[in-house]
Amino acid sequence: MKPYAFGIDLGGTTCKIGFFNTQGEVLDKWEIPTRKEEDGKYILPDIAASIKEKMAEKGVDIDQVWAAGIGVPGPALENGTVNECVNLGWGVTPVNIVLSELLGGIPVAVANDANAAALGELWKGGARGYKDIVMVTLGTGVGGGIILNSQIVHGTYGAAGEIGHMMMSTTETEQCKCGKCGCLEQYCSASGIVRMARIKLATVTRPSILREKDDVMLTAKDVFDAAKAEDPLALELIEEFGMTLGRALSLISSVVDPQAIVIGGGVSKAGKILIDVVEKYYRKYVFLGSRDTKFVLATLGNDAGMYGAVKMVL
Repeated sequence: MKPYAFGIDLGGTTCKIGFFNTQGEVLDKWEIPTRKEEDGKYILPDIAASIKEKMAEKGVDIDQVWAAGIGVPGPALENGTVNECVNLGWGVTPVNIVLSELLGGIPVAVANDANAAALGELWKGGARGYKDIVMVTLGTGVGGGIILNSQIVHGTYGAAGEIGHMMMSTTETEQCKCGKCGCLEQYCSASGIVRMARIKLATVTRPSILREKDDVMLTAKDVFDAAKAEDPLALELIEEFGMTLGRALSLISSVVDPQAIVIGGGVSKAGKILIDVVEKYYRKYVFLGSRDTKFVLATLGNDAGMYGAVKMVL
């Protein structure tokens, strides 16, 4: 095996790139902006140019590079084709072929970014020591990744792990950004938690710390902080959040039966109060055989996707 590899986590705003040795140690990491203009045609050339610049800085030749892995914010097929990335402007794109050509022919592996992050947490993060996990990322939306026998589950159409768009309500009238109604991320993402808080504040008259917050500036952290302060209305919101996410994860476990469920994303910084309420409802709803699934917090933060991307090629 050649001595070096690259892990790339492509996001809608920035792209994180890690320079690794093939023992899995990160030697350097940096970010570049994601230029989405003209249907994202500059994105892969920018990544390749930045990698080449870093190689020149380090005195590394392309013949010393084993491979590169990249996580992308959309469905990715196991063969390296991205099955559209709407927020990048891409249609169906053979990312592995295009990026490989731009990097002098080195092999390139491709995965959905949440799946790559799950693999990163399995390898170097909160799920180290397990081989079968489900990861859920609670951020602006809800993402997910499935790892079985230490391998990413891509799915036939690259859409495995799209946990955020599980339908949790048949009575919801407000539309999710995916076009459906009642998706998990409408209730359990950072924006979903705020949405539910605003609805409750508008429909009940009970006093609450949350009423002291500017409605426009209200955040999911505010809701969890109020719950930690034992604000009754906030505690109700957290119970509803936990019931919804716990039930969703129990349904996933009925299919996947993981050793561990990893909670990541910005909302996970709430910590123990979040894990406790989700685990409580998970245990209530899950099939008996999966009741002993462990719950852990992600530990790699924004580097998880970068680590997972390089792990795909090591």
